[in-house]
Order: sequence, then structure tokens, then C-alpha cells
Amino acid sequence: MKINKNKTIIKETEETINWYIVDAKEYRLGRLSSKIAYILKNKDNINYLPYKQGKLKIIIINSQQIQITGNKNKQKTYKRHSGRPGGLKVEVFEKLQKRIPNRILEHAIRGMLPKNSLGRQLMKNIKIYPNNLHPHTNHKPIKLNID
Repeated sequence: MKINKNKTIIKETEETINWYIVDAKEYRLGRLSSKIAYILKNKDNINYLPYKQGKLKIIIINSQQIQITGNKNKQKTYKRHSGRPGGLKVEVFEKLQKRIPNRILEHAIRGMLPKNSLGRQLMKNIKIYPNNLHPHTNHKPIKLNID
């Protein structure tokens, strides 16, 4: 009988869900989204496993005031397709930021997460709000420093 001794077994611990809050107006889009994806995947934890989900939720406020560099205001485009012939819609960063500012951060973070069921579950742990008002004050979120 063969026994596989290469298995990593980490015991489940009863942890409460940690809530973190990030102010998006202090950061650039790429730096913020890559750090949030890193934290969401639980890679900063000592008990990191690639297939496990961390017990944390992240609130992002002021998504309307996210910063980007260069001429990306007028050059960066976001595409979506209705699935019908000729149904491609292209929108510039500036217009999308006025219309739906949350979609910019969602799109950036989703692109940095795994493209499978784990990535879809992790996206549910992010709450994004266009201004500094959010309904999660009773969770007492901890301010997260990305730097």
C-alpha cells in the first residue's frame, strides 16, 4: 500500500469574516486592483492554498475618483457585446466613469482573478461604491493600507 506523504493538510480554524475598507481616490487603478486581487486570493496569509477562499470582504469607496496615468481618460476603451450581429458597444474610460464608475474597478479586478468558479466566488466578496457612503458600518471595517 502506497501512502502519499506530499499532501499538505491545513486544519480548518473558526475565523470570523474580516471586513476591510479602501479609499480608491488615493490610489491608481492598476496598483489598487492588483493589490485587492492579491488580498482576495488570500496570498498574504500564511495558510494560503490556491483553491481556498479567504474569510474576508473588501469595501471600496470613492470609485468615481479613481486615478489613472497618462492619456488613458480618452484612450482606454471598454467593450461589451450584446451577442447579436453588430452588437458591439465601445465606451471610453471618461464616459464610463461618469455613467457607471463601479464597472471600471470590477473589470480590472476580475481580470486579475482566476477565470473559474473560485474567481466568481471571490468577486462576490468585493463591495464597490461610487462615493464614501456605504451600508456596512455595522461590520466595523478596518482601513486597509495598500502601500
